[in-house]
Amino acid sequence: MMSSEVYAEMRPDLFSERRSQTSDRAMDLGLAEDHFSRPVGSFVASDIEQLKMAIEECKRLILELPEHSERQKDTVVKLIHLRLKLQELKDPEEDEPNLRVLLEHRFSKEKSKSVKQNCDKCSTIIWGLIQTWYTCTGCYYRCHSKCLNLINKPCVRSKVSHQSEYELSICPEIGLDRQDYRCAECRTPVSLRGVPSEARQCDYTGQYYCSTCHWNDTAVIPARVIHNWDFEPRKVCRSSMRYLALMIPRPVLKLREVNPLLFNFVEELVEIRKLRQDILLMKPYFITCKEAMEARLLLQLHDRQHFVENDDMYSLQDLIDISSGRLSCSLTEIHTMFAKHIKLDCDRCQAKGFVCELCKEGDILFPFDSHTSVCHECSAVFHRDCYYDNSTTCPKCTRMTELHFSSYNNLEITGE
Repeated sequence: MMSSEVYAEMRPDLFSERRSQTSDRAMDLGLAEDHFSRPVGSFVASDIEQLKMAIEECKRLILELPEHSERQKDTVVKLIHLRLKLQELKDPEEDEPNLRVLLEHRFSKEKSKSVKQNCDKCSTIIWGLIQTWYTCTGCYYRCHSKCLNLINKPCVRSKVSHQSEYELSICPEIGLDRQDYRCAECRTPVSLRGVPSEARQCDYTGQYYCSTCHWNDTAVIPARVIHNWDFEPRKVCRSSMRYLALMIPRPVLKLREVNPLLFNFVEELVEIRKLRQDILLMKPYFITCKEAMEARLLLQLHDRQHFVENDDMYSLQDLIDISSGRLSCSLTEIHTMFAKHIKLDCDRCQAKGFVCELCKEGDILFPFDSHTSVCHECSAVFHRDCYYDNSTTCPKCTRMTELHFSSYNNLEITGE
């Protein structure tokens, strides 16, 4: 016989007029209770059994009530509350620490109750209302508190810190036989036929994973971008997805070494490279200019700091933004702002300009101007046409050489 605390007779007005037998069997499914409060004291097996019986009764009533009726909807809500109450009794919340450290993961206890998440360990839903769960602050691995001690995969951020390199072979498959027909991560038996578990291939590693370790998430594959300029997202396993997400802003791709021919076929890359080279030429003006330092102009590139350090390293995010056109627009705006400060706004920077020593005509020149050429020996700046038409050596280099020999001769004469 069911406990009166769980079942009481339901109000007659909640249900349609049906056979008296159905009305007699209708019970109060406990909606008036606070199903989201924490359980007090210990619960015995009978409490769980009574809730299971109430759930079954509620399911029966849902099937008997008119389809899409308000009464059926109310009963569905009751069923949900009862199931949450049952889950609460099976897995009561405990006093968990706010921070846990396991396998280089730094797990922080989550306080959000409304966001629906899935546990990265067991793949089931995390019910934030009634379950304790943690997120790694390094790689964003999420799991139930009860799954923490079952984790056997180290934090991906540690791999990023110690091995900041991409796999640059396109889907380097080794075959299921080399994996002994087991998941590459958890070693669960897998097969392409789905028995006992479906084998899912990760396009980044080329290996096969079970459905628990591979959720069919998609990501842009670095190898396909560099070799094919292909940005279509491909299916990857969970660990690869987290690794790629952490690596995406890191400038670790040296395109001129990996695939120098890419610059011959992608015009946008050539444009970005020229803008970056100009910015590097502007940098010496800014680091010696008080106004530029106070205005923190170089911090306009704070999210792409490598742009003010070199012109050949790219992050995967850089390449994605180049393909979409976003980077070209933003970098052109920054380039224009920098050039305006040097050539128009700042007298100190203007004073560091050059006059073409070959024609001695025209405006003040700067090394980042599109119509100029720079001597590789002394960094003097000339009009491009003058520089390439000149059949003699650079005037500044000649002058410096003569000055050097003159000083050397004077030293010899003084020494004698």
